[in-house]
Amino acid sequence: MGIIRKDYVLNRWVYYSIERKKRPHDFKKTEIKANSGVCFFCPGNEHLTPREIGRSEYKGSWKMRWFPNKFPAVEPKGSIKLKSKRLFTQCDSYGYHEVIVETQHHKSQLADLPASQIKELLEVCRVRVKELGKKDGIRYVDVFKNHGKDAGTSLAHSHTQVMALPQIPALVGEESKASVKGKKCLYCEIAKKESKSRRKFFETKNVVAFCPYASRFNYEAWVFAKSHKRTMEELEEKELDDLAAALKKILIKLKKLNASYNFFIHYSPEKENLHFHIEVAPRIASWGGFELGTDFTINSVLPEDAAGFYRGK
Repeated sequence: MGIIRKDYVLNRWVYYSIERKKRPHDFKKTEIKANSGVCFFCPGNEHLTPREIGRSEYKGSWKMRWFPNKFPAVEPKGSIKLKSKRLFTQCDSYGYHEVIVETQHHKSQLADLPASQIKELLEVCRVRVKELGKKDGIRYVDVFKNHGKDAGTSLAHSHTQVMALPQIPALVGEESKASVKGKKCLYCEIAKKESKSRRKFFETKNVVAFCPYASRFNYEAWVFAKSHKRTMEELEEKELDDLAAALKKILIKLKKLNASYNFFIHYSPEKENLHFHIEVAPRIASWGGFELGTDFTINSVLPEDAAGFYRGK
């Protein structure tokens, strides 16, 4: 018999189909070879990308570099003013869309990099969120990564994307409202409780990583700073160290499955009190008509079992 679980704070439901239960290796994807064409992100092809915004260097060459997306979804053009006529509302796709290339090496993915370099990526993201957040008309800066064909990536060379938007994403807004009860942060309570549950798989003095109670994705994982931090800017060095170590652990395990994944960072919009966290969503199972037609999800992996996979059991 299956079970149905509700998200901690959101009105979001997940159906667990226990009879479909599989072992982790049953989910392993066939490795897909990368395209052999010219890679815009490889050393020597810097002229093929838009003008560089910044870089970190190592032994006289770049280690990580970031620049505007050559094919942006949003651009700093037009107006953010909404135009409405009864049921029809629109505005220009105003914003900023940037790419952070995480490594020179074409075949290296984020899972292959040392935790210190993952921390450096988080530091770059922190700077870009702060700088882009100062731009006129920008209300939220979305940080996300697409890895693998099933996660929507179009370029194999490892990279993270940053999009500065004139709206607060609906999901972030819902989390912000639903996770605060009076002056109490429910995510602080969740992180504390999950640190003592079978869904926890990584913990330090500063962070905890666990598979959420109502996971929508096979092997979904969340990483929280234990202390209440609203934004990346508030994070201390030791917290960044441990966030990077947690991400490293998750991505190494997903690499063993050749799994596509997305990760995204949620932080608090201005005047809200959302608890900063990172969510990793492996894209192993395909969503069908049930998911698209109901906004419910079917998951064949209980989070308790997923946590065991991350712990190595």
